[in-house]
Amino acid sequence: MKQLVWDTIKVFVIFSICTCLFYFGLKMMHAEYENYHKYDQPEGPSVKVFNSDEDVLEKINLFFRLGE
Repeated sequence: MKQLVWDTIKVFVIFSICTCLFYFGLKMMHAEYENYHKYDQPEGPSVKVFNSDEDVLEKINLFFRLGE
């Protein structure tokens, strides 16, 4: 009985430590990427790939031709 209680305590302690490590690891990753500006203007010779002056019928035609 004493061995069972000791093993249960060891498993609980190891589980608690691993859970805390995982939690604080996620907090660190969140803090790292919280201020990451993914919508900044691109630097260098970038090219706009979206053409918004197409007709709606052309878009529908392309949609059906490609089978999507």
